[in-house]
Amino acid sequence: MQICFFEDKHFSNFHPLTLTRPVDDLRVGIFTIAEKWQKALQAKNTARILRKELKEVFEEGSINENDSCLWINARYLPSSSLLKEVEELGAGNCLQSEGTVIAARADGSSSRQWLEQGKPDFNSLFVLESADFKAIEHLWDLFKINGSEIKADIQRAKPGRGSKLNISSHAILVEEENIYIATGATLEAGTIINAENGPVYIGEGAHIKAGSIIYGPTAICSKATVNAGAKIYGDTTIGPVCKVGGEVNNAIFHSYSNKGHEGFVGNSVFGQWCNLGADTNTSNLKNNYSTIRITDWKTEQEIETGEQFFGTVMGDHSKTAINTQLNTGTVCGVNCNIFSGDFPPKFIHSFSWVGSNVIQKYRLDKAFETMEAMMARRGVSLTEPYKKMMEAIFQNAR
Repeated sequence: MQICFFEDKHFSNFHPLTLTRPVDDLRVGIFTIAEKWQKALQAKNTARILRKELKEVFEEGSINENDSCLWINARYLPSSSLLKEVEELGAGNCLQSEGTVIAARADGSSSRQWLEQGKPDFNSLFVLESADFKAIEHLWDLFKINGSEIKADIQRAKPGRGSKLNISSHAILVEEENIYIATGATLEAGTIINAENGPVYIGEGAHIKAGSIIYGPTAICSKATVNAGAKIYGDTTIGPVCKVGGEVNNAIFHSYSNKGHEGFVGNSVFGQWCNLGADTNTSNLKNNYSTIRITDWKTEQEIETGEQFFGTVMGDHSKTAINTQLNTGTVCGVNCNIFSGDFPPKFIHSFSWVGSNVIQKYRLDKAFETMEAMMARRGVSLTEPYKKMMEAIFQNAR
């Protein structure tokens, strides 16, 4: 089977995270949305339609014109009910709900042409009207459904116990049958993993240092590090090659991001290559317990989330200084440097240099220097296509 992901008009609902990635690359649960579908359908060939600025940064893939192609709206998650529908979807049919295309099956020749043109054309397909299925609509959906998606990903991947494990005899595993530890993982003495309320996944090569406490459902992905004495509460994902310490509750770190020190993060989502300085704290609850309003990235107008808990959403490569305080419902763009002694604004444009009572635009050359230095520490190169993507974001930043 071959599948191709496409974005609909709502992709900007997930800015600033989707300024630097397609929707299918958003991580929720253990895996990205694309990885979920690949595992659920056991797809051998995967492609995606990319926005112009993301081409060459992400692999577009290819389509074999001799086989039909299943097109998937990247906002939709592979629930068991939707999987049944798409697996039974006949060639030339399009599944939609109230005008939103959820999935379609088209011949390989047309699909290849659509991929080359950068836009699918479902108008010629026979429409099957359907009830809606599980999808992400807003930024806050990511952390709200993270716990249930960790559980679903466990069912999809069916991970077993890995080999070459380094588990201290002084580690405590509660409900061990609900704890999944991949090959090469290390659990130091004094680690407590409590899976009474949901599964805990420890990825390949992950390192859980002494005295850490982890409650499920939680995913510690491949080569991630949980620092000594950390308190990781449920509904949390620590993405690949992240380093996290302090107190974390219901948060997602995509990959290569660091929160290595004390400080609280809750009901939040961080992109790649973020770094939170020591004792950075995110407020996730208002003092009057009212619901939280955030600034919509596209319109820059305040919108009501209807949520009582909402911390921070931070785009790739943004950083905070020590003792930074982030207000409830903060939305921070890409490549920002926050070192304010006061609460910074709740809405921060990309490439902002945020001090106390002053906000300046971050120089692009200086941003590249910092990006290159940070990425080199993890053995990742700053490529020309990646720099072009960042330059496009810089040019559009206010």
